[in-house]
Amino acid sequence: MTDVSSSSFFSDFGLLLYLEELNKEELSRFKSLLKNETMEPGSCRIPWSEVKKAKREDLANLMNKYYPGEQAWEVALKIFGKMNLKDLCERAKAEINWTAQTMRPEDTRVREVQGDHEAVLGDGAKYRIQIREKFCMMLDKNRLLGESENFCNEIAQEGRELLERLFDEDVRTGERPQTVVLQGAAGVGKTTLVRMMMLDWAQGNLYQQKFTYVFYLNAREINQLRERSFAQMISKDWPSTEGPIERIMSQPSNLLFIIDSFDELNFAFEEPEFVLCADWTQIHPVSFLMSSLLRKVMLPESSLLVTTKLTACKKLKPLLKSQHSIQLLGMSEDAREAYIYQFFEDERWALQVFRSLRNNAMLFSMCKVPVVCWVTCNCLEQQMERGGDVTLTCKTTTSLFTCCISSLLTQVDGHFPSLPSQTQLRSLCHLAAKGVWTMTYVFYKENLRRYGLMKSDVSIFLDMNILQKDREYENCYLFTHLHIQEFFAAMFYMLQGNWGTRDNSFQAFEDLELVLESSSYKDPHLLQMKCFLFGLLNEDRVKQLEETFNCKMSPEIKWKILQWMETLGNSEHFPSHLVFLELFYHLYETQDEVFISQAMRYFQEVVINICEEIHLLVSSFCLKHCQCLRTIKLTVTAIFEKKMLNSSFPAETWAGGRVIHWWQDLCSVLHMNEHLREVDLCHSNLDELAMKTFNQELRHPNCKVQKLLLRFLSFPDGCWGISSSLIHNQNLMHLDLKGSDIGDNGVKSLCEALKHPDCKLRNLSLESCDLTTVCCLNISKALVRSRSLLSLNLSANNLLDDGVKLLCEALMHPKCNLEKLSLESCGLTVAGCEDLSLALISNKRLTHLCLADNVLGDGGVKLMSDALKHPQCALQSLVLRRCHFTSLSSESLSTSLLCNKSLTHLDLGSNCLQDDGVKLLCDVFRHPSCNLQDLELMGCVLTSACCLDLASAILNNPNLQSLDLGNNDLQDDGVKILFEALRHPNCNIQRLGLEHCGLTSLCCQDLSSTLSSNQRLTKISLTLNNLEREGIMKLCEVLRSPECKLQVLGLCKEAFDEEARKLLEAVGSSNPRLVIKQDRNGHEEEDASWWQCF
Repeated sequence: MTDVSSSSFFSDFGLLLYLEELNKEELSRFKSLLKNETMEPGSCRIPWSEVKKAKREDLANLMNKYYPGEQAWEVALKIFGKMNLKDLCERAKAEINWTAQTMRPEDTRVREVQGDHEAVLGDGAKYRIQIREKFCMMLDKNRLLGESENFCNEIAQEGRELLERLFDEDVRTGERPQTVVLQGAAGVGKTTLVRMMMLDWAQGNLYQQKFTYVFYLNAREINQLRERSFAQMISKDWPSTEGPIERIMSQPSNLLFIIDSFDELNFAFEEPEFVLCADWTQIHPVSFLMSSLLRKVMLPESSLLVTTKLTACKKLKPLLKSQHSIQLLGMSEDAREAYIYQFFEDERWALQVFRSLRNNAMLFSMCKVPVVCWVTCNCLEQQMERGGDVTLTCKTTTSLFTCCISSLLTQVDGHFPSLPSQTQLRSLCHLAAKGVWTMTYVFYKENLRRYGLMKSDVSIFLDMNILQKDREYENCYLFTHLHIQEFFAAMFYMLQGNWGTRDNSFQAFEDLELVLESSSYKDPHLLQMKCFLFGLLNEDRVKQLEETFNCKMSPEIKWKILQWMETLGNSEHFPSHLVFLELFYHLYETQDEVFISQAMRYFQEVVINICEEIHLLVSSFCLKHCQCLRTIKLTVTAIFEKKMLNSSFPAETWAGGRVIHWWQDLCSVLHMNEHLREVDLCHSNLDELAMKTFNQELRHPNCKVQKLLLRFLSFPDGCWGISSSLIHNQNLMHLDLKGSDIGDNGVKSLCEALKHPDCKLRNLSLESCDLTTVCCLNISKALVRSRSLLSLNLSANNLLDDGVKLLCEALMHPKCNLEKLSLESCGLTVAGCEDLSLALISNKRLTHLCLADNVLGDGGVKLMSDALKHPQCALQSLVLRRCHFTSLSSESLSTSLLCNKSLTHLDLGSNCLQDDGVKLLCDVFRHPSCNLQDLELMGCVLTSACCLDLASAILNNPNLQSLDLGNNDLQDDGVKILFEALRHPNCNIQRLGLEHCGLTSLCCQDLSSTLSSNQRLTKISLTLNNLEREGIMKLCEVLRSPECKLQVLGLCKEAFDEEARKLLEAVGSSNPRLVIKQDRNGHEEEDASWWQCF
């Protein structure tokens, strides 16, 4: 006899379910293999004619008929094995486990088929049936209006592909994640996805080998529970016929718990971990249970899937031991386009809507969320039916949502909804604002009553589709979408009366200044509300809402925001590029050119990083109205690369058309702003058309830009455009092309421009431009012909001695006007010094020369010293840092310094002069005829032995004002001698560098004494010395004193303990003249001196 329960279960829940999973080809192969199958002697095959024509249901019935009871099960498993359908085989075996509990003990036939699967936990079939029914209904009820079946299927398929991979092993570690966080924007589909997961699991299509049971916990339901055990919490869908749920908890590694909408849980999660509960049978407050589950105190071997809005990730992260996070991005660009074309029957309307939305990257991005896409299409359709202009409506998010809100009050089902009173509207906006601030998006009856919203009030907003009642959970209300809540939250501030009045009931979130000071980094949940707030400053939007709701909004808020802008503009801390970008986002929303001009008049400089289309859109709009700007610093990346990918299409139909239009708008600032003097476009990626547009504006007769920084750029046109600008724009005096790819042709173009009589360029930097000897001939000719060029930086180019020889020919020409030349790291040797030496003697204009980082050696320095001795040499500054000479050069340098009357700045840093070399130099420094003012001896292998000579030079040379001795092992004994000299009234030193000199707290008493008595010393650097807290305490005493005239102290506060840092902070507060910072000069270069002349 066949076991009835086994046969019944197999026919109802087994074979047909598995046959339905086979595709057409797989089903055909299954039939072919079935044709030859027999089980026991005497049993007959199913007639092939019946198998061939049978549909899936008929085939299942035939198998049950010809292979009664468990035989059909065995045949199916055998064929699945032959077809290599391992997943189906494993799941089928799991089905056997579930049926085992209902079989009679004496039925051993099925137990033989089961093999080792005796340790089963329960049937689970009825739980699956219940879950299937429940979640089928949920997903059906929540299907979005206007979605076609095909569209839903496409979204569902994408979701299933994601779900299948959620708990896969990490390919790097081989470990399967125990906790997965599914995060995304409101309405993006997180809840729908996990409900699909529940349904797929219950249908046997998902996680059959991973999880025996899956439980769904929804925040809205949890919030309404008080005290119970965790077992009771998950028993809500547990059929009584399944047996005690406690039995399945004995193997938690086979369990998956889904916590849906973590962001909606009304719990603080502040319980210390040691008081949490591990026992799932004990009764506790549900907040306690949820905290225990999330922190893996309870059921630590189980798996968790948590869904949350992005804004709540900061709150969730500290609760989880480890997590694998996946962000749901919503509909792709193609999916959004497909949805819009499905929504509108008229293809012309669809095209118009798609283009209008695509032109506003912010709005188009919002449409990743299906419900926002539907609301947007619905609103725009109504507008088009009334003959409205959707292009204007899609200009900003605020204009679109104002239109959507207004449309809610139009006729619905043959009647007009009742208008809320001013009090009701204020209460709703108050509720919305508090909710946005506290990240509360689901409201219960008690929440509504707290804000004065009774049942009749709520009904008005339900009728208007502003609020909606949750379909599954009692007493839950929410705004139809988070953006609707954010819109009414912004309206709360517009409806405020007197901003100066604050009574006892005033709450922090009501403070407008806190809204304005919020940022996307610190307060991402406030960003869209703030955006709407600025958008509602637009008079047309205000008028539209006032007419819609028959209410009055406060005009005072506009002036409050302008006051805040003034404070921001006058702040000591210069706003970062992120602050400006967010500011431009919000100002763009206003679409009020007069307001933007008023708001931005307090800023003379802006810094913007543009790496998305929306950044370019808002920046181009706002910068046109920043009339007081003197400096613009832009970095443009990723924009034009994307445009180039689509360059095969006509400009009006592809992204590049929009991008170029916005770029033209932005570049127009160059001639529209009469105060603009400096433009920095460093590290940008511009294509040929973008560069052409920029150069056209640079050549505009009204362009007043004087300084142009184009560092680390590529010039597709070989610098032709920028060279042309040098001729046409006679205001342009400074051009920095450091690190840019200009090539030989670029140099040639620039040199042709320099030779033109209309070119007024005075300073040109071609540092690190991969120039070679070949370029030097063109540069040489330009130096002779240029009437204006005074400063040229050719550092970090492989010019070599031959290239310098060509340059020197120009330097010796009487028409060469160059005053400053930098040849740092150009591959020069002693041979190049011969030509330079001759040039210095014949050129009376060259005053600054940098030869740093070249292997000149003692021979090269001797040649330079010989030139310095010549009376014709007019050099004032000479940089010989890292030129590989020794103390042998000190003698020749000493002689030249006695003879030279013009040299005031000498940099000998990072050369092996040693104490003996410096002693020779000090003999000259003491001489009254030595005019040296700035001396740099950083890293010259000096010790305390040379400090007596240096002290003597300090005392006897009234001209010496700056001395840098950093990176020398002077130690406390050495600087004690120097400090004694500094205290002498004859000492004129104003700047002293003692970085990394082996100093300790022992020197601080002498330093304090020096700072008290020396009225001339204004800057000193002590970074990278071990002064400790004791030394800082001594220093701080004198730094607070009015007798101390120090203005800049080089110290790294982070190098000290907390107490020392507090002392330094207190000094900074009590002595406003003093600046304490690690970087003394603002230079990025590691070893640049603070008085660097070039």
